[in-house]
Amino acid sequence: MQLLGGWQLHRGDQPVTVALRQQRLIAALALYGRQPRTFLAGLLWPDRPEHQAFGNLRESVFVVNRNLPKLLVPTLHSLDLAERARIDVRDIRAQASRVEEQTGPDLPQSMLDSVLEAELLPGWYEDWVIAEQERWQRWRLSVLERLARQFLLQGKIEPAVEAARAATTIDPLRESAQRLLLQGYLAEGNQAEALRAYQSFRIKLRQEFGVDPSPTTADLVSSLLMD
Repeated sequence: MQLLGGWQLHRGDQPVTVALRQQRLIAALALYGRQPRTFLAGLLWPDRPEHQAFGNLRESVFVVNRNLPKLLVPTLHSLDLAERARIDVRDIRAQASRVEEQTGPDLPQSMLDSVLEAELLPGWYEDWVIAEQERWQRWRLSVLERLARQFLLQGKIEPAVEAARAATTIDPLRESAQRLLLQGYLAEGNQAEALRAYQSFRIKLRQEFGVDPSPTTADLVSSLLMD
């Protein structure tokens, strides 16, 4: 199951067509895991009376069970997805956790491809989805910063810049990400780009908060500013 970059569901190699209402139910279970039916009804149909929300949930469960048998694991009061269901968001997070447990803080370079442009359910605007999108972006931002820092220490400048640039795209006002981007540009000898990035960041900070970058950040380009 793919939630990053857009909804997709495959059975083996074959894509499966799922109606929007059932997509929401399956996505909620993919993101939240096993949940009470009362929670799911309120989450997916918050503007409906309780009896109608439960009716919608029962209908969606029936349709999923009919079209995708054994995908759901129902009990009297709760729902979950089958353990065999592969979900991209869970797989990426699990990979990062395994690396931390087995080999310490370093993440594999392949992780960069997994999180670089990984938007969660783009085009979905329900409140619960937006909350999960924000949570995913925070996690993704922390991973991108870790990767940028790690690549800089390893002398892998190009992927370091790529990771840092992606982090600043997620949060243009996050100073730690901006510092990593400046360090990457300077490490590859791209002083002009470092200066442009710093000046752009300084303008944004002044416009939003009326402050300048911290001395730690300014020191990275202080010699360039004096030229």
